[in-house]
Amino acid sequence: MTALHSPLRLGLIGYGYAGRTFHAPLIRATPGLEFAAVASRDARKVHADLPGMCVHETPAALIADDRLDVVVIATPNDIHAPLAADALRAGRHVVIDKPMALDLAEARMLIAIADASPGQLSVFHNRRWDSDYLAVKRAIEEGVVGEVMHFESHIDRYRPAVRDRWRESAGPGAGIWYDLGPHLVDQALQLFGLPARVQAALAIQRAGGLSDDWAHVRLDYGAQQVIVHASMLVAGGARRFVVHGTRGSLVKTGADRQEAQLLAGLAPGAAGWGEDADPLSVIDAHGDAHTRPAAAGDQRRYYAALRDAIVGKSAWPVTPIEALAVMAVIDAGFASQRAGCAMPLPLTGAEQAAFAAARR
Repeated sequence: MTALHSPLRLGLIGYGYAGRTFHAPLIRATPGLEFAAVASRDARKVHADLPGMCVHETPAALIADDRLDVVVIATPNDIHAPLAADALRAGRHVVIDKPMALDLAEARMLIAIADASPGQLSVFHNRRWDSDYLAVKRAIEEGVVGEVMHFESHIDRYRPAVRDRWRESAGPGAGIWYDLGPHLVDQALQLFGLPARVQAALAIQRAGGLSDDWAHVRLDYGAQQVIVHASMLVAGGARRFVVHGTRGSLVKTGADRQEAQLLAGLAPGAAGWGEDADPLSVIDAHGDAHTRPAAAGDQRRYYAALRDAIVGKSAWPVTPIEALAVMAVIDAGFASQRAGCAMPLPLTGAEQAAFAAARR
């Protein structure tokens, strides 16, 4: 690993939806970071947005660039692990867009490589810094509904036409459980820890669909039950979170707006960034309702925490063991779909203990 630069220099592999929409603007808007290079086969596309940007033709060329401190991987899911392994072996710090890998075996392999590398590994679970999740998290932590017994988290969209893109193909790493599942699962694990069992139902609902576009997954904590759900045929919007507890219930209808703002061209940190006008609705044990405002979300906080962790000022924003736990749930979901029954979480005792320590 070369000596760290000031500001830290980041290189991005992949300039598709995730790289262009999320990583590039968030990196550029975070003080102390320099967006220094992109690996892309389409330099014209990169330069149309980022004139003068250094563009490498191949991921290997970017990984070999000694000017870089951090390599960010925003490629199709099936090459996350191989590219991350190469970058870690080269001594770079690595950020992988979710999911961490295709399966638990690949995720464990990456952690072993990171343990032997001077570079550190993190996964971009950016939805921890969404306004909707933060509002629900704060209300739960403050005991607004008492002990949570039933929790639902939905990402429902209305996109009836199947698009010609890798995320909706029949290839490895495609489908809604790989795409939106990690967001839903990571938030649930942060709130409730590891479930005992996972029961999943996955389906292809759209005409011409090639991979799952509907996922309904139950995370079993005993008396406490958590549902995560994603779909593509819900028109008119839906509730983002529903929580029932021993002292009442809460509902968050509107979703975080940062993705929509990024697509509209709003720069992170600009006026109105991350603001959420949709309040949290709380119904107490007597049936009386009131609202709580949702604070603004800000996914720049992931990259700010990454910056501070690299220079030794804070903890890592998402640790490898936390990302490994997400992959364990994703794996268990696929296994449950195949078997038609609930499956135990495929983590060792040591991995479970490490995850518990990371959440403290």
